[in-house]
Amino acid sequence: MRFLLLFSLCLTGLCAANWKKEVLFRATFDGGTAAQIGVGDKNLYSAPTYKDKAVPGLEGSGVEWATTGGRKGGALKFPVKNTKAVFFKAHGNVGLQAGTLSFWLKLDPDQDLAPGFCDPLQLTDKAYNNSAIWVDFTKDDKPRHFRLGVFGALKAWNPTNAESDKNPDFNNRLVVVNKPPFTRDAWTHVAIVYSGLGEGAGTATLYVNGQSQGTKTGIKEIFDWDKVNTTIRLGVNYVGLMDDIATFRRPLTEKEVKELAGGKW
Repeated sequence: MRFLLLFSLCLTGLCAANWKKEVLFRATFDGGTAAQIGVGDKNLYSAPTYKDKAVPGLEGSGVEWATTGGRKGGALKFPVKNTKAVFFKAHGNVGLQAGTLSFWLKLDPDQDLAPGFCDPLQLTDKAYNNSAIWVDFTKDDKPRHFRLGVFGALKAWNPTNAESDKNPDFNNRLVVVNKPPFTRDAWTHVAIVYSGLGEGAGTATLYVNGQSQGTKTGIKEIFDWDKVNTTIRLGVNYVGLMDDIATFRRPLTEKEVKELAGGKW
């Protein structure tokens, strides 16, 4: 009888694997810039641009490691518009076909950001429109919109290289939050849950503070990631604080994302 009850609970997902054990990478910035957990390289790197040779640390980047002011301790601080390359290496630290990206931001987009697009996080080895996962703040909207973009190989989804914001194939792929809840007074949690990328039927969901903002399905194109050179790019044109960046080896469920956003970690 006990076996049957346990089997039934497992079928309903009540004894599912603990999502905290699914982490591949986690950088809390509480004791420095290097990640506490990493299947791959744990170091944070910086360089003048993403085409230049990078070195461990933040020296010369203008980005700061703040020892206080984070969710529980330290955080990354972008005091002015960041135009330098700041990143963790994705190899071993991120699932490129399926997984979850999680991080926290603290800013007022309309007061703090400089003119132009701002991408707090990108996962790519090329560009935002070429085998990439990213979130951004738009440049002209008031309030600024917050968007998720997931795009495979540029030649596969946009063979004519049409200008992105005038291309229906680009705009229809986005998940858009028209009035995002970001503020200087509280941390906002962002999660990107994705699966099946490069397999002909990819999906991607954007969560903000544990609430789903929308899902894109039918992502058919290939993703020609260069696994060695793919990076978790941080703070592209960003101004504000960033904390607790983590990745998980599988797509977390909605319930698990809510627990993550609720600070149960």
